[in-house]
Amino acid sequence: MLREPSRYGGDPWLQHLPTGITEMSATVVPLPPNPASETIDFLRRMAGMVSGRNGEMLLRAANMIETLSQRAMSAERLYHQAQEESTRNAEMRESAELASDAMAGQIAALRAQVAELTAATAAERSAFDAERGKLLELMQHAERHIGKLTTELDSLRASVDSFNETAVSVPIEVLRLARTQFDYLSNGFARRGDPISQAMSEIGGFAIDRVLQAKPDRT
Repeated sequence: MLREPSRYGGDPWLQHLPTGITEMSATVVPLPPNPASETIDFLRRMAGMVSGRNGEMLLRAANMIETLSQRAMSAERLYHQAQEESTRNAEMRESAELASDAMAGQIAALRAQVAELTAATAAERSAFDAERGKLLELMQHAERHIGKLTTELDSLRASVDSFNETAVSVPIEVLRLARTQFDYLSNGFARRGDPISQAMSEIGGFAIDRVLQAKPDRT
């Protein structure tokens, strides 16, 4: 049996092994480098070389190291995943904030446009109401004027009918001259904007036309 810790290079880990764990009938194997997989392989090889309780302890230690290593690797993967997720969330949050700022700007612009259109619509509505009032007033005035003209026209027609009934014979040349005079007067009243006098002249001309149509053409 061997019990020579100095042959392990004075490794502190081997010095803390349970008493008797270095007693073996095989050649002593040096401690491998630090990586967990190599350490686990080393412990399992030693467990295969040592019998009894010491071998069980070495095997249990290898299993425990393997479990802890797997947990550490899982924790490290989870940490990296969480870090990547946090980075993605930060990027998404930044994108969402930029989109939100852009949307807020668009909403403000749309609100300004709506306010401008509302003001323009109100102004157009006021102008329309004012124009409508003017048109209604003009229509009422026109209706009153038309009623007055209709009354005067009826009176003129009655006068013409009475004149036709009591008219004396007049030469056709004189009637044609009078017809031309009525046309001249009607045009003059139209240029001066006197519709009543224009209508009276046109009625006079119409009466002469009726007389001329009734009379035979004499040369």
